[in-house]
Amino acid sequence: MTLTWQDVVAIATELPAVEESTWWRSPALKVGGKGFARLRSEAEGGLVLLCEMAEKEALLAAGDPAFYTTPHYGGYPYILVDLDRIAPDQLRELIDAAWWLSAPAKIREQRAAGRPVSPGSTAPAAGQGFSPGCARRASGRCPSAWRSGSGSWIRRTAW
Repeated sequence: MTLTWQDVVAIATELPAVEESTWWRSPALKVGGKGFARLRSEAEGGLVLLCEMAEKEALLAAGDPAFYTTPHYGGYPYILVDLDRIAPDQLRELIDAAWWLSAPAKIREQRAAGRPVSPGSTAPAAGQGFSPGCARRASGRCPSAWRSGSGSWIRRTAW
């Protein structure tokens, strides 16, 4: 059975706080703003999935034609998946594993405890955890770093 990007999205959006987005100018899936799956537009095509290095090595060593890599992804924890050759259940399992690797701790804890994950749970409540001068504080979209008057970047830790 040939799977499509729409099938990937349908599987992934069953998981908490997953959103469609873009990553390197191609369709992607993110949780908490962190990408875990991307549809490749390069010549070989395929789906890029976050995974543990040991899992990547095992999938490649098994010789299954559904899994491959390119020199670009050598040494990185991403496996390339041929959507024409992978079974839906196997893809579901790999997407779930990628979600666990990418999801923020709070969302992982809520899912593990069986509690519902609200859509806005990835950002602190308005006015909490952001720099005092952040203009986007109320929307929950304050950047995690800001440029100081000297022009250098300062990482937000605790305010």
